[in-house]
Amino acid sequence: MSDTEKAPAAPDHPRTALVTGASSGIGEEYARRLGRRGYDLVAVARREELLTDLAQDLRERFGNGVEVLAADLGTPEGLASVAERLAADGTGSAAPIDLLVNNAGRGDGGTFAEQDPREIDAMIDLNVRAVLHLARAVLPVQIARRAAGYEGGLGVLNVSSMAGEVPANPGGSVYGAGKKFVTLWSESVAAEVRGQGVHVTVVLPGFVRTDMTRGVQEQGLPEFAFVPKERIVRDSLAAWAAGRSAVVPGGQYKVADGVLRVLPRSLVRALARRMA
Repeated sequence: MSDTEKAPAAPDHPRTALVTGASSGIGEEYARRLGRRGYDLVAVARREELLTDLAQDLRERFGNGVEVLAADLGTPEGLASVAERLAADGTGSAAPIDLLVNNAGRGDGGTFAEQDPREIDAMIDLNVRAVLHLARAVLPVQIARRAAGYEGGLGVLNVSSMAGEVPANPGGSVYGAGKKFVTLWSESVAAEVRGQGVHVTVVLPGFVRTDMTRGVQEQGLPEFAFVPKERIVRDSLAAWAAGRSAVVPGGQYKVADGVLRVLPRSLVRALARRMA
């Protein structure tokens, strides 16, 4: 290449978000709200038919580009395929990912000594391992893009849970511990990348009316125990855009979070034992 020749410019891609667990519930709401905000989308979930229907609806409503990526993030093959998509740096035809929404998860519960070890492994693989590996795939690309002068919003939004904030969680020990890991890890990574212009935010929802909480809903919890999925998504996207490392949507759960921080852990554990 001569001194007067220049390297070809990278393609001009629209801002793009990748949402896991996008076929229903909170993930679908993230996809719809981001589509309304003008993002092109990569929609990830196991159920390809539901993703295809969602993609068609978003294209018709908002004119977005929507890529369907059917993958089971609990398997090595599914995880690798989504990680490969997240590693796109924008020099090729695939748009780089401006925002990763790590939403996919499962909420299996039960007494630990009676839980199927295979179900325990499956929950850890999806709720913890996949979240880490997907963030690890996209963050180096985002850091490099920011260093190269990209000025748009870049980062990761991880969906954790208030279940991880309870010191003792009988019947939900593996789920709660996994979510606590995600919360602590997210806040640490947020501190690591903040100076490089990349935002990592963890959202801690309480109860939300989704397929995953159907069992809880059938127990007859009062309405105030639930936060609308629209509120979860709106508050978390606002927190991410503002560069906040964590957000607890819903006034009732903000209060609960504050109470849990000041109550003696021994008291909370004693209450948990009585409720078990």
